[in-house]
Amino acid sequence: MTRQAVSSIESNRYLPTTAVALRLASVLSCRVEDLFSLASINDSIEGTLIGHLPQTRDKIQPIRVKVSTVGKRTIVRPVIDLGAQFSFTVPADGYVTDGHGQLSGTTVRVTLSRDRMAIQQEICVAGCDPAIFLAGEHLRRHKDRTTVVGWMMGSMAALQSLQRGEVHVAGMHLFDPVSGESNLPFLRQALNKSRYEVVTFALWEEGFLVRPGNPLSIRSAADLAEPSVTLVNREEGSGARLLLDQRLRAAGVTHTQVRGYDRIVSTHFDVARAIAERHVDVGIGIRSAAQYFELDFVPLQAARYDLVVPKAYLKCHPALMHLFDTLASRPFRKEIESLGGYDTSEMGKVQALRGG
Repeated sequence: MTRQAVSSIESNRYLPTTAVALRLASVLSCRVEDLFSLASINDSIEGTLIGHLPQTRDKIQPIRVKVSTVGKRTIVRPVIDLGAQFSFTVPADGYVTDGHGQLSGTTVRVTLSRDRMAIQQEICVAGCDPAIFLAGEHLRRHKDRTTVVGWMMGSMAALQSLQRGEVHVAGMHLFDPVSGESNLPFLRQALNKSRYEVVTFALWEEGFLVRPGNPLSIRSAADLAEPSVTLVNREEGSGARLLLDQRLRAAGVTHTQVRGYDRIVSTHFDVARAIAERHVDVGIGIRSAAQYFELDFVPLQAARYDLVVPKAYLKCHPALMHLFDTLASRPFRKEIESLGGYDTSEMGKVQALRGG
């Protein structure tokens, strides 16, 4: 074991695997229970609320929350903010019983339901690719008990959340048509380049998601101006919105000419679901979302989905290096490729943020 690993265990920043715990106990001639213990009953912690806690009729009903340590801050988020897709599958880290209706930025007390050390290893990723949850499964399978939680939001919102110290990693896919680069031109303007690392997650195709058979023959942004076509859009600052606006400008189409331009959803899968349920005809998204909902896909461009992480977090959060080791592993890359629509040939590659 490295000195850094020992130090992280002693300072409650890293929870070792079962094998390491057993060996430590053997070398020190004691029981594992003498070195490590489960969370005590009613162990609680205070943290800064991100988002807001729902106001329910039953004031006593506990609210499920996720808790994470980001730098020196303790961040609390309601599980429901993960969206319907994950709020019933991701377990809570604790419960808030006296914070109904509290708004973002306030301090709330959480009664923990997981071991505090395990919670401190949690990795929070802001971005719009739900495949990041699979990284947590591979981490637990091969390394430790680290949980990876993905908070779904557009690229610029993810970057801003990272800059505010609310997450450990931000996922981005913003394509610059002038330079032909993904993400780096935007990051070079927004960040202190010496303080961040940029690591590629995957390359994917972005384009129009349409109903099977493409009954309205949608091939370009000019087709969105047809009165018979209804669009579903993404929020401002997302990569999909940026791509849509670029293509509309190039086609000479204004926002007011596009029916449904102001109809906003928050993820690629929400776009695909709205089309599959026949609420709308078209939206910008990624090929994997189209495949999942058995939609047709009209490719527009290939873009790179990168993960941005502060170098300081790589030093103080030991599980983060395990995450990036996982990205480079063959089993994880194979699983991501099997989802369809992903090119993992550059997965784990560090991008030159200081160039350009």
